[in-house]
Amino acid sequence: MKELQGKVALVTGGARGQGRSHALALAREGAQIVVTDALEDFDVVPYELARQEDLDETVRLVEQEDVRCLAIKADVRSSEQMDAAVERAVSELGSLDILCANAGIWSAAELTEMTDAQWRTVIDVNLTGVFHSIRAAARPMREQGSGRIVATSSVGGRAGMYAFGNYVATKWGVIGLIKTAALELAPYRVTANAVCPSIVKTDMCFENDALYGIFQPDADQPTTAEVEATILEGHHKIPDPWIEPEEISAAIVYFCSERARHVSGTALDITAGLSATWSA
Repeated sequence: MKELQGKVALVTGGARGQGRSHALALAREGAQIVVTDALEDFDVVPYELARQEDLDETVRLVEQEDVRCLAIKADVRSSEQMDAAVERAVSELGSLDILCANAGIWSAAELTEMTDAQWRTVIDVNLTGVFHSIRAAARPMREQGSGRIVATSSVGGRAGMYAFGNYVATKWGVIGLIKTAALELAPYRVTANAVCPSIVKTDMCFENDALYGIFQPDADQPTTAEVEATILEGHHKIPDPWIEPEEISAAIVYFCSERARHVSGTALDITAGLSATWSA
């Protein structure tokens, strides 16, 4: 029997990237899937965000695993939209057993140059959005006396990052929020954990000209090879420049399984050895 047979999982930011990978991994273990995404660009984000066709493709791939997939256009910045998404999941699929709070963005600038809009938008999506998602999902989980919550933090939740002060603040905040949720929800047998990935091969990072420019500020048009050399020189210690999204998904599945029923309040680093350079 599949590990998550009969469970219902909600994945935010599920139209592409890590979110799509997580939805597929959970579906392969038998979970019915709800995917949400804002499906619009934000002015301060220097790369294109997911579109309806991306969300449709996630649904198609998930349904190939012979499970239901409910797609909802919802912006995690809106508590009303996240409450409605959870209510619809419970109404149409019967329960909500897993929350994968994955939606996230970046918008980079040094602190002295960062605009209010850059600060607020990243905070609203990456931290307040996780809060909205957890609060909405925790209500039915608490009532049913079980549940799994996993949020996406980052290496930016472990150490400072040049020009990413807003992003780093949110990812440290996600870990604190998860630890608090783990304490508050433990009596109801609801676990809460986080994953802290390094540089994952998704549209948010890979072949993203805006991010490449930050890695290679002196190059007019940095190539992938140049960026990979920078990652290997200053970031990843295991000599692989990219972490595949499926590697993060494997951790998500573990946290959501019965094997991890007593694992709560923790954050797992998936960093190709970068975390070995931090203090314990």
